[in-house]
Amino acid sequence: MLLSFFSCERELSKKKYLALGDNYTIGENISENNRWPIQLAEVLNKNNISIGKPKIIAKTGWTTDELKSGIDVTILDYPYDFVSLLIGVNNQFKQKSLLEFKEEFQNLLNQAVSFSGNKKEHVFVVSIPDWGVMPFAEGRDREQVRTEIDNFNQIIYEICANERIAFIDITSISRDISKHPEWIASDGFHPSGAQYTEWVNEILPFFLNIENE
Repeated sequence: MLLSFFSCERELSKKKYLALGDNYTIGENISENNRWPIQLAEVLNKNNISIGKPKIIAKTGWTTDELKSGIDVTILDYPYDFVSLLIGVNNQFKQKSLLEFKEEFQNLLNQAVSFSGNKKEHVFVVSIPDWGVMPFAEGRDREQVRTEIDNFNQIIYEICANERIAFIDITSISRDISKHPEWIASDGFHPSGAQYTEWVNEILPFFLNIENE
């Protein structure tokens, strides 16, 4: 009984992390342990930042409006100590408008901030990776995909800058697969766990800077 009490106390002392997203956040075509939010939590614990298993709201194929619907039907135990948002690749893939994306992304970011207890400094946004460099894109206009991804990311960056929310650019990492074929998942479309590890290395300073403040 005493052991159970202390186990619960340790669990309650851990910080809570909410990850909002789509294919990339849920880790399509890889194991659960290789998802980047799960890898991130593991690395944070190794860096003496005690954090529990992330709460993930994400599904392959989700656009901004679908993520909003997914959030609306999920019971959340907020406020969360940290909240991340990565969304937009399916808006680009399905050729949805930039204007629509801008409005819906802003609303999602507002929700993310509210889930953090209105602590903007504990919210971060991850840029959209470029699937156009993947084997899946063979025969497609890779340059057009690149340009469109950049356009969506520019909107994300400008909103984050205006709201003073951390924007973490992993797009350049995603485009470096020619040197790292092991960064490609077996479906030829999504990142592998090894690429997500590189994302985590890029995200980690966000947390370390908060802890050192």
